[in-house]
Amino acid sequence: MREACEVTDPPSSLSHGRSPGRSKLPGGIGVALVTIFKGDGTLDVATTTQCARHCVDHGIRFILVAGTTGEAWRLSAADRVELVGAIKESLPHIPVLVGTGDPRASTALELTEHLSSRRVADGLVVLSPSDMGAAEFYTAVREVAPEDTVLAYSFPDAFPPGIHPSELPLLPVDGIKDSSGSADRLAEMVSAGFEVYVGSSNLLAIAGPCGAKGAILALANIVPELCWEAWAGDTSAQRELFGVHVESLSDFPNGVKAEVLKALESKTL
Repeated sequence: MREACEVTDPPSSLSHGRSPGRSKLPGGIGVALVTIFKGDGTLDVATTTQCARHCVDHGIRFILVAGTTGEAWRLSAADRVELVGAIKESLPHIPVLVGTGDPRASTALELTEHLSSRRVADGLVVLSPSDMGAAEFYTAVREVAPEDTVLAYSFPDAFPPGIHPSELPLLPVDGIKDSSGSADRLAEMVSAGFEVYVGSSNLLAIAGPCGAKGAILALANIVPELCWEAWAGDTSAQRELFGVHVESLSDFPNGVKAEVLKALESKTL
């Protein structure tokens, strides 16, 4: 009988650092951080940084800036550099990743090269584009970011076609964030030994116990403890997350932002 997989436990303190492994990134629960904007549409760095601190205070091990939840399409390269820098200054012990992907390969490569040259982030999360094959694209990514930790990012429902597990051996990347929500894809990638970070909260109760390295989640902005419980294999927590997930889709990501801002407000009262 196969031995049970080790589950990464929630941190007991805030003294996090980079852990060993191909991706040089920690396992367990990370947050796909929301981005807060001011009334005039400009970036609110201070409040977004407060959101990051709130997540870390509740056990989050690492942070993704400018992912899908963070409304990357609203953030320039300069915005991303500023935001990552502010979060790193506030939370120097926490790894911060930055999204540099785009549905257009040319834009993604420009963003990736710019963020790589600034050396502000602990890793790059690069969306698979719709207008270039995965092998060709990630080879180009590695050429413009040769020293960076790079996670490929597959989200086929929102940004088709995504990355099929059979393509992963061809990609010069350090791991993958997979937001397909497919247990079949998860099984194939974990069985092949890839470092997988799931992007769907609906898979946590099987992903954690069965070998995924971590999860990068929108819901970690608002229910981080519940995410950890599901990651540890608690099926009751996973079922509760189903409901939170469904509710979050009705006005995404604004509903998630409203909840985390409410939590910040109650904390300061």
